[in-house]
Amino acid sequence: MTRRPSPRAVRLLASALGLGTLLTLAVFLHDGDGGAGDTSGHRQARAAASPTAPAAPAAQQASASPVDPAALTEAQAQGALLTDADLGAPWTRTQGAALWRDALLKATADNADCGRLLDAVYTEELLGEPAGARAVAAFDDNDEGGQLRYQVGAAHRADVDKQLAWLKSMPKKCARFTAVGPGGARQEVRVTAIGLPKAGDARQGLRLSTRGELDGAPATLTLDLAAVRVGDDTIVVTNGGLTEPRTEYTVHAVEVGADRLEQTVQETAAAPQTPVQDESVSPAPSQPPAESQDPSPTGPVKPRPQPQPQEQEAQEDGQVPDQDQNADQDLY
Repeated sequence: MTRRPSPRAVRLLASALGLGTLLTLAVFLHDGDGGAGDTSGHRQARAAASPTAPAAPAAQQASASPVDPAALTEAQAQGALLTDADLGAPWTRTQGAALWRDALLKATADNADCGRLLDAVYTEELLGEPAGARAVAAFDDNDEGGQLRYQVGAAHRADVDKQLAWLKSMPKKCARFTAVGPGGARQEVRVTAIGLPKAGDARQGLRLSTRGELDGAPATLTLDLAAVRVGDDTIVVTNGGLTEPRTEYTVHAVEVGADRLEQTVQETAAAPQTPVQDESVSPAPSQPPAESQDPSPTGPVKPRPQPQPQEQEAQEDGQVPDQDQNADQDLY
């Protein structure tokens, strides 16, 4: 025998069903077509609050900085380098950094400008850090133990001119000063100006001589320093060693290097920007003749001869004219 539910239980069940219906109806009205819950603003807010929504990359949020199309490229910098053939004997491709670099160039000075000059020579950034492409070639003089380092780089013209003006003041500001080497040994440094050929758009030459210790023995390092601006690009030449450098090699490197850099940039800038069409391939005509437009793979289709009136009537009646009979009538 089935027991009937009490009236109180029936009332509680009806109340629960009514409350669920009201909640469902409220959600439908809120998120339906006519409610505000379906607006794009709320959808974006929910997407932003979702922990699984991917964040936009920083590169897409920030606008990309414009790139100067005329800036020196890596290929141009490499193409503008000197070779051992440009310098001639006794120069050959270098076998590595010279031993005197760390011992005699890695030094500090109390004077800020003089210390900055030593740092610029040691780091090979006589005109500051390159703003773009950079290429370096180094050569050894095995007869006298010298080394010539040739560098091409992209830079900003205004920054280079400021650096050249600063280099020009070095023979007065740092004509003589004392530096301290890595081991604490004192070094006597001298700076003088050297003349350079009229190559490029602006230039400055210096000679730096520092007397210190190398492997526990007295040693003097002398370097020719040449900095040249060619348009928005730069050339830096360092030539020297433990003997007095031959300045004619410095001058020759500046002259040949400036001309080569200008020529390299001009040739690549004058190169066509669009691919040249192969002349061996005949270009397709803009408006081909009507026969070539026929889609038949076997060529154009010849027009069929139109039937004469009598033939057309015979065809309509289902009778085919006798070709042999017509041919016989033509004979008589």
